[in-house]
Amino acid sequence: MADTKYTEDNIRSLDWKEHIRMRPGMYIGKLGDGSSPDDGIYILLKEVLDNSIDEFVMGAGKTIEIRIKDKEVRVRDFGRGVPLGKVVDVVSKMNTGGKYDSRAFKKSVGLNGVGTKAVNALSSYFKIESIRDNKVKYAEFSQGELKEDSSVEESTKRKGTKVVFIPDEVIFKNFKYRSEYVEKMLRNYVYLNPGLTIDFNGEKFFSENGLRDLLEDNMSKEDMLYPIIHLRGNDIEVAITHSKTQYSEEYHSFVNGQNTTQGGTHQAAFRESLVKTIREFYGKNYEASDIRKSIVSAISIKVMEPIFESQTKTKLGSTDMGGDLPTVRAYINDFLKTQLDNFLHKNAAVSEALQRKIMQAERERKELSGIRKLAKDRAKKSNLHNKKLRDCRVHLGDTKKQRNLESTLFITEGDSASGSITKSRDVNTQAVFSLKGKPLNSYGLSKKIVYENEEFNLLQAALNIEESMEDLRYNNIVIATDADVDGMHIRLLLITFFLQFFPEVIKEGHLYILQTPLFRVRNKKKTIYCYSDQEKRDALEELKPKPEITRFKGLGEISPNEFVHFIGDNIRLDPVMLDKQMSIEEMLSFYMGKNTPDRQEFIINNLKVELDVLEEEAS
Repeated sequence: MADTKYTEDNIRSLDWKEHIRMRPGMYIGKLGDGSSPDDGIYILLKEVLDNSIDEFVMGAGKTIEIRIKDKEVRVRDFGRGVPLGKVVDVVSKMNTGGKYDSRAFKKSVGLNGVGTKAVNALSSYFKIESIRDNKVKYAEFSQGELKEDSSVEESTKRKGTKVVFIPDEVIFKNFKYRSEYVEKMLRNYVYLNPGLTIDFNGEKFFSENGLRDLLEDNMSKEDMLYPIIHLRGNDIEVAITHSKTQYSEEYHSFVNGQNTTQGGTHQAAFRESLVKTIREFYGKNYEASDIRKSIVSAISIKVMEPIFESQTKTKLGSTDMGGDLPTVRAYINDFLKTQLDNFLHKNAAVSEALQRKIMQAERERKELSGIRKLAKDRAKKSNLHNKKLRDCRVHLGDTKKQRNLESTLFITEGDSASGSITKSRDVNTQAVFSLKGKPLNSYGLSKKIVYENEEFNLLQAALNIEESMEDLRYNNIVIATDADVDGMHIRLLLITFFLQFFPEVIKEGHLYILQTPLFRVRNKKKTIYCYSDQEKRDALEELKPKPEITRFKGLGEISPNEFVHFIGDNIRLDPVMLDKQMSIEEMLSFYMGKNTPDRQEFIINNLKVELDVLEEEAS
C-alpha cells in the first residue's frame, strides 16, 4: 500500500458556514422533506422562533407573527430588537449572542450562539431586520454569505426583530412545510408561555392554563378517567390524568420550552417520583406498571444551562437543576411528594378513581401474565431465527438502544415486496417486518389479542413498545403496501392496531404510509418515476417523442434495483395524522365498526372520486 502524504497542505480550516453546510446533521438533525415533525426545516423555524420566545420570557413582546407561504418563512416579534451594531454578527459569527450573558437569559430556550447561524448557512435566502430606538437596520445573506449590509436609518415601525428565510433546496430536497406540524409546535409554545399570542398565517394560538390546556386539547373529556390534576411550582409544571381507553403511557415533556420528544432525566424522574408518591399515599406497594398504565401527562421544568444529548435537544441529559437547587431527580420528587400528595388528600373522588384504575390494571396484568410470558418467548425465538424481522445494524444486539433519528421499520405484505425492500434497503438504518396476509381487525378487542395474535405480538416485540414509548426502537414506522384495494385494507387494519393499542405512535408522528410510483416513463437517456397522473403527463412532455410507459400494479413488480430509488434519499412519505375533530374512539367506530349509513355515504363519495381518477388515467 502506497504511503499517503500527510503535510501542512492536508490541514484545512473550514469557516463557520462551510462547516454547517458540510455537516448539517450536527446542527439540525435530520434533513428530510418535511414529512416528519423532526425534519430539519422545522428545526430552522424553531431556532428563529426560540429567540422570539426568549424575548417574551424576558417581558418584551406578547405577540409573534409567523407567515409561511410556499417555501418562504417570515417570523416577526415585538421584543427589544437586536442591538443594531450586532445585527450581522448575531447571525454570522459563531459563539456570538446574548445567551452567554446569564443576566439577560438565565433559562434560555435558544442555542448559545449557534441557532440562527445554522439557519443562515442552510438558507438560500436569509434576511434579518432589527428595529429599536426608532431606528432600523437589516442584512441579507445567501448560504451564509453576506450580500447586503444596510446602514442604520430612522424608522416609525414597532420595535422588534424580523427574520425571513428560504431553506436551501441544495440541502433540503423537495421540501414542504406541513401546517399540521407547525401548528403542533406553536401550540406547545403557547402552552408553555401563557399570555403569549402566536399568529400563524392569520390563525391565533393562545393558552391561559398551560399544560392543562395541552391535555384537554389532546384528549376528549369522555376519555378522561378523572379531571386533570394541574400542579405548578417554581420552575416546574405538571398535568396528569389517566385514559379510559388507551393502554400505554403517554408523556409530553419539556425543558426550558423545548419539547423533549425522547424524554431524558426529567421524564425518568417524573415517572419514578409519581410511582413513589402514589405508593406512599395509598400505603400499598403497587407495581409501577399498574400505576402508570394509561397515564396521559405533561411535565415542564426550567433548568440553568441544560445539557442535552443531541444538538436538536430532544433528550435531556442534565442531572442538576443549576444554581443552589438540588438534582433534577430530587427536585421533581420533592415537588410531587408535596403537591400531588396534597391534591389527592383534598380530592377524594380523584384519588378513589385513580385507585380503582390501578387495581383494574393489576387484575388485567395478572390475567395476562401467563399469556405474556408465552408471547415473549415466541417473539424472542422468532426474532432469533429472523422469521419476520430483518433488523438494521444500528439495533442489532441491543433491544434497549436509543433509537436513531434516521432509523426506519418498513411493514410490508407479501414475499416479493418484502424481498425487494430487504435487498434494496440501507442495512444500517432501515429494517423490514414482513406480514403474512391481512392482519386481524383489532377494533373493540382487548390487549390480550396482542399477545395471542402472532403478527401483533411479533410487531409489538419488534417495535419494543409494550411498556413505554421511551423504548421505541424505530423513529419512523412505514406501512409499505400496494396502492390497490387490498393494500388500502391492510393499511387501515394496521392503523387500527396502532390507534387501538398504541395511539401515541401516531400522536407523536412516528407512523407513515410509503408512497410508491404508479408509472415509469423512460427513453434511452432518462427514466422518470411518476407518483400521479399529472407527474406522468409532465414526464411524457419532457421525454417526447414516444417514451416507454410502465404501469406498476404492485410493490412485487418493482425490482430491488428500482426500489432503492424510492426508499433512499428520494423517499416520499405521507404521515398518518389524527383528525382533531374526532376522538380516537369515534374514528375507530366510524371506520371499523358496524356499517353505518354515514360510512356507507363516505365510501360511495370517495369511491366516485377514485373512479373519476381512474377514468382520467385511462383516457
